[in-house]
Amino acid sequence: MGIARNVDVRVIHEDEIEEWGRAARRGFLSQYEAGDLPWRKRTFEPGRWQAAFDGDRCVGTFRSIPFELTVPGGATLAADGIAGVTVTSTHRRQGLLGRMMERDLAGARERGEAVAMLYPAEYAIYGRFGFGPALRQGGCEMSIPSSGGLRAGVGAAGTGRIDLATMAEVRKHGPELFDRFRVTRPGAISRAAWHWEGDTGEIARPGETFKEPFYALHRDAGGEVTGLLAYLVDDAWAEGGPNHTLRVLDHFATDRESEEALWRYAFSVDWIRKVRVENIAPDDPLPLLLNNPRAAVPTEECGDGVWLKVLDVPAAFGARTYRGPGRVVLEVADSGPGGSGYAAGRWAVEAAADGTGQAERTDDPADLAMDAGALGSLYLGGVSVPLLAAAGLVRELRPGAVERADVLLRSSVAPWCPDHF
Repeated sequence: MGIARNVDVRVIHEDEIEEWGRAARRGFLSQYEAGDLPWRKRTFEPGRWQAAFDGDRCVGTFRSIPFELTVPGGATLAADGIAGVTVTSTHRRQGLLGRMMERDLAGARERGEAVAMLYPAEYAIYGRFGFGPALRQGGCEMSIPSSGGLRAGVGAAGTGRIDLATMAEVRKHGPELFDRFRVTRPGAISRAAWHWEGDTGEIARPGETFKEPFYALHRDAGGEVTGLLAYLVDDAWAEGGPNHTLRVLDHFATDRESEEALWRYAFSVDWIRKVRVENIAPDDPLPLLLNNPRAAVPTEECGDGVWLKVLDVPAAFGARTYRGPGRVVLEVADSGPGGSGYAAGRWAVEAAADGTGQAERTDDPADLAMDAGALGSLYLGGVSVPLLAAAGLVRELRPGAVERADVLLRSSVAPWCPDHF
């Protein structure tokens, strides 16, 4: 259909935030609420919020958030977090998303952000822009009677203590604790101050009615905060007694002892018959801590989570570490929005014995061929090269290259993002 006539795509100014918010609500098929505005203003990043205007009417929205992304090995990388993407139903299929995406990715490259990330509402949209699913999301629900609770001794022998915290205490201790945790988990992203303000009710998020969570903080023997568990309790009664569900909203710790102690606490709260974890790492050992691991039932939301696009191949692959020495040459096709092709070309990814590595352009024969979406899927090491090859998303050009690439690229710690953005 082509580009809609008279539709201007540009960054917005602070006095246009309310109109942007109304359009975003329309795009997500929900009603605007005046209470949205303080949150929008608090999270506004000048130059990073875009809109499509048909005359003076906002018909498309797009924003990006500056993140630090933890990559395999514990280094952090500047990342472009894309969110709030809508096009009003009257203006679909007119190229507006492509125009906003092209502007944003060009800006991300100029800012030195080596990757772009997003949570797609629909699976089929973002592959054409060079994004690929890189992180899984999902949770599990555990019946305490069926699971038998945690095995004897798990989380019970530590020398620390657990206290319930006020919202002020969470705002004081949470950010520093999370910053220590996030560098231990590839896929984790930084949290801005407004994230904690929303979590603790200091400012309301759009579309949410705040219910104050319980926050359990774990401290070690020296008094240092080493773990956090945030939860709500869903009230229910059955057969004349309590049948409550403890719903975990947030959980992280800097060591295994603290993590296990917090799980033991969760399974021991009075009146609780189920523990439901909304978002948990794919390799989290929690199910194996139970007397009956079969009682950990995956939630219905399990599936693909964060999608990733590599914007700067040398910077991205040079920042992460690898499981051992090796070399693989990748032929990457990346048409990109507006023909940008940031990852297009032939790249030699090479790692030394100490796990450090680099990626540089090469004229050597390619071992594997893929598009930019597959490259994004493989970057954090959570997706198997043989799996993508079996699905026809990676093509082996030299015998044995699929297995060699998988050994090189896979992460020993599964990438996981604790946050939705």
